Amino acid sequence: MSAMDESFDRALDFSRPPETLAGPRDLGPLGAVPDNCGTAFRVWAPRARTLDLVVEGPGPPVRHRMEREKNGYFRTHLAGALPGTTYRYLIDGETLRPDPASRLQREGVHGPSTVWARPEAPTQPFPGHSLQDLFFYELHVGTFSPSSTFEGILPYLDHLARIGVTALELMPVSQFPGARNWGYDGVFPFAVQWSYGGPDGLFRFVREAHRKGLSVFLDVVYNHLGPEGNYLSSFGPYFSETTRTPWGEALNFDGPESDHVRHFFLENLRTLALNFDLDGFRLDAIHAIRDQSPHPFLADISCLAKNIAARRGRPLHLVAESNANDRRTVLPVSEGGLGFDAQWSDDFHHALHVHFTGERDGYYQDFSGTGDLALALSKGFVYRGQPSPAFRCRRGSASEDLPGHSFVFFAQNHDQTGNRRMGDRIATLVSPEALPLITALVVLSPGLPLLFMGEEYGEDRPFLYFTDHGDPDLVRAVREGRKREFASFGWTEEVPDPQDPETFARSRLSLTDPESSLSSFQHRLLDWTARLAKIRRTMPALHLPGPVGGPGNRVMASDDGLLIVLRGDPPASRIVLLANASREPRPLAAPFFPTEWKVGPLALLLDSGPAFGKNPFPLPLAGRTGLTLDPYRTLLLTESGP
Repeated sequence: MSAMDESFDRALDFSRPPETLAGPRDLGPLGAVPDNCGTAFRVWAPRARTLDLVVEGPGPPVRHRMEREKNGYFRTHLAGALPGTTYRYLIDGETLRPDPASRLQREGVHGPSTVWARPEAPTQPFPGHSLQDLFFYELHVGTFSPSSTFEGILPYLDHLARIGVTALELMPVSQFPGARNWGYDGVFPFAVQWSYGGPDGLFRFVREAHRKGLSVFLDVVYNHLGPEGNYLSSFGPYFSETTRTPWGEALNFDGPESDHVRHFFLENLRTLALNFDLDGFRLDAIHAIRDQSPHPFLADISCLAKNIAARRGRPLHLVAESNANDRRTVLPVSEGGLGFDAQWSDDFHHALHVHFTGERDGYYQDFSGTGDLALALSKGFVYRGQPSPAFRCRRGSASEDLPGHSFVFFAQNHDQTGNRRMGDRIATLVSPEALPLITALVVLSPGLPLLFMGEEYGEDRPFLYFTDHGDPDLVRAVREGRKREFASFGWTEEVPDPQDPETFARSRLSLTDPESSLSSFQHRLLDWTARLAKIRRTMPALHLPGPVGGPGNRVMASDDGLLIVLRGDPPASRIVLLANASREPRPLAAPFFPTEWKVGPLALLLDSGPAFGKNPFPLPLAGRTGLTLDPYRTLLLTESGP
């Protein structure tokens, strides 16, 4: 038995606890990996009887027969094959296909693959951020800047650092069809979108972000691949034969040969993390990952991330998107969990959205009133095992004992904006006076805050759904699918054509448009956001070490929209948020707080009044007399002493 065969057996010994399993390195690298004398090519293709490496160039293509290894892998080493070499694989002498683990697709999803090597440019030491210090900013590379590239974002890194975010979360950048796409139709998980600047562009972007003190997270999609340019089935059983996702074929993480499918995606995460010096990943819709195995693929992912973090001496965080509200997502693998660091709280978004907009269609039917918003702030989730009308079953599990940093809180994101018929942002759905309060609820949340690009100044341009598919049948299917999706929300009007380049152009940010300028209100909201972020960063009371439902995080809400949040534990000073989350003036009767809260004298930190804190009205700081708050007025106070 060869050393490579022995490493297969070690890595696939699932009789051991998952946290002790060998990393994907033991199964060997995938794709084209340059070395000092050429390039090693390796691919998993159990459906192929023979496999040839076909090198393309200015002359006729040259075929090189690949050696078959155990378990359906093929490999060869080609001396003199330098970065930039163009190649494909020839299956059984008949079918040419790009490399499933291609690092670079310069001619798109249907073209040949290209050998790529990580630049030799030195990187600056970067310590990363602890979990508690993460403040996310989600952005789409294509619509953030006029150039639609990684390079186009670089001039705005100082802006992002100034507003107080610490982690840039890029929507998926794996190679997708055409040049306009959200990224969730990617079909080459290892390849970085060529139109964005390819792998060299991403490498430089991460290096420059680190110089500005910003972590970089990638959004990766391990529940499905896009339909156009998806050639994995030519090579092996990468997809499940028993189930599908709402977006296409489910990946085979628990069926025959699934160990090697797992290896493909584990190796993908490892390669992305190490090649680009990334700080974390957001995993898309893990509730759609079909896996009934006793050792879940997602637990393997978390073990791998912890191994990488330990080896390089700084964190590699994992954040999950899931609509299941399952506490096991963030429990350690040793306790039967998946071992992720945090998960998105859709419940917070839904409760906030329903309260401020009044919309009750689709899944919003499950939420109502300020009470649900208070539950999300004080428990992490609203649905913790109760029946859900929208899901038509019980949803969620207990969450109040989980640490606050187990949750990511947001008022909008790419889904909740772009999956509206007209891509409406929250700034176009509520009155301007409500935006400072909404921002405060996110930034000062007990979890990890997330802003969607442009939210820091109240961007009012839409973020629409856009594509650039080359298959006419797929274009028609996407158009019809969008119309059906909106029917559940009662939106029957014309839907912007995802394939129209104008749909994409309308989604660009005002901030980065040379022909646009921010309004005076947007400048004030930008300053408000930055001040909130500074308070979050510097006030110990906002660093919640205990459970989200513990005494350090108290929330009260009234039916008429008054909201009071108390953060921190005595004897340390505490932070108080007083807000009128309604459209009408509301009296706040004294005493403001329950007796058991034992709140001392208060000092005003911020006031969202007309001048955003520059002219706060006189306030009875001890909270012993009544107070009337204007619509959406938000006061942030701190205990000034015992």
